[in-house]
Amino acid sequence: MTTLSDEKCAPCRAGGAPLTAQEAGKLALSVPQWTLSEKLIEREFKFKDFCQAMAFVNRVADAANEQDHHPDIQILYNCVRLTLSTHKIGGLSRNDFILAAKINRLAEHPQSEQEEIES
Repeated sequence: MTTLSDEKCAPCRAGGAPLTAQEAGKLALSVPQWTLSEKLIEREFKFKDFCQAMAFVNRVADAANEQDHHPDIQILYNCVRLTLSTHKIGGLSRNDFILAAKINRLAEHPQSEQEEIES
């Protein structure tokens, strides 16, 4: 069975329609710990220290570049807040949920023992 984390983000066209609330709600069930708002999804990750937070951010950046879909990233010492929305369409697309699922997978499998998520 294919999961969102196995999918690849597809290019979006400016002016395309964002997901409906019902479509977004259904996809949100596949990305636990992400908070769904009308036009975005977000999640916070907490780490032991700044170096672990930055290591995670770098892994997220690699995944985002690979998918050509980029989150807004806020770093507060050992806390990383990621926000996903598809700016071209002014709301949520399937790509936001695909990247969120890939990020969840990164969080479940730290690169090293020193990169431990506390939340």
